[in-house]
Amino acid sequence: MFKKYYSRFLEANKGKLHMACHSHHYWPDCTREATLEYWDDTAKYVDEKWGHIFSNVIPKAQRLIAKNLNIVNPSRIAFAPNTHELAFRLLSALDLRNEISILTTDSEYHSFERQIQRLSEWENIKVKKIPVLPIETFEERFLAEQEHTYDLVFFSHVFFNSGLAVKGFKNIVNAFYKKSIVAVDGYHGFMAIPTDLSDIENKCFYIAGSYKYAQGGEGCCFMSCPDNDLRPMQTGWFAEMDNLENKTEGQNVTYSSSGFKFAGATMDFTAMYRLNATLGLFDLEHISTSAIHKHIQKIQSNFLKELPEHGLVSKNSLLINEADYHGHFFTFQIGDPVKTKELYNQLSKIGIQTDFRNDRLRFGFGMYHDESLDFSFLKNLN
Repeated sequence: MFKKYYSRFLEANKGKLHMACHSHHYWPDCTREATLEYWDDTAKYVDEKWGHIFSNVIPKAQRLIAKNLNIVNPSRIAFAPNTHELAFRLLSALDLRNEISILTTDSEYHSFERQIQRLSEWENIKVKKIPVLPIETFEERFLAEQEHTYDLVFFSHVFFNSGLAVKGFKNIVNAFYKKSIVAVDGYHGFMAIPTDLSDIENKCFYIAGSYKYAQGGEGCCFMSCPDNDLRPMQTGWFAEMDNLENKTEGQNVTYSSSGFKFAGATMDFTAMYRLNATLGLFDLEHISTSAIHKHIQKIQSNFLKELPEHGLVSKNSLLINEADYHGHFFTFQIGDPVKTKELYNQLSKIGIQTDFRNDRLRFGFGMYHDESLDFSFLKNLN
């Protein structure tokens, strides 16, 4: 159905079944031309490149992302090379000299987890992590924290280490936003699970990027920002692009009136060209996130039909709550890191590329997979 868009990656990986697409998604062919386009534009514009990028390339990316997420105001969206830069810039908007309290989960991505662990070494910064499992009661347990006051509430829409999704993530945003800065890590939800932010775009920060399901590769991440009077301490010249010509030496640091107040400094825009090419292709071909999600769900359904009831890789070890509201990868709790790596190696030897985190083995599903895939190998894994 969608394989025709991925001929170059598929040709380069003949004989392999790539099921690590939640980590390293194949790129559609159009991204190769986009990479060359960035080079050509750099040669064409030279010193005027920034004007072209800020007048044309960035607004296009903002419009395409906003359309996908149903964000009414595309100017809310700021960019950075990675989500860690954006998350730390948001943390830096807090006065870290004061008592700071952060509410999060025990399943956030490594960079954020590492950063808050480092910050919590300071006595004035308190971090509370709500366990994601059991997922059936996660939202109830997280919402129970409303009785306390937090400076920052940070959680994922889809958890990177399981694929489990927070169906009521808007309920969490609505519960906390009046008293706290609320940030949603949407990386594993963006371009995977249909997401409409129109009713909460002015209530939370939403962070995602192009590396996973947006298929533009690494280097272009974004954050949609609600109206706010925050002044991030970690800041760069992009954050006042609309005021550079009027800047007076010695005046207080000013910020853009748009979401770009959370932008940083000079970055390589090749990835944004790739992202624009991919989202532009989907827009042109009328390929919605809903259509992508339905395609993936059909393949996941076929996978589940071949899955044994019991064993290391089985329905018994699969971390799942609702099959209809789940990320685009399945995670199996093997229980033993050594055995998990052995299973990964066993699959790799027969040309099936997966990945693992500690004692969890992950299988991803991509647009370049079709419903004819043979998953009978699952019966030989245990």
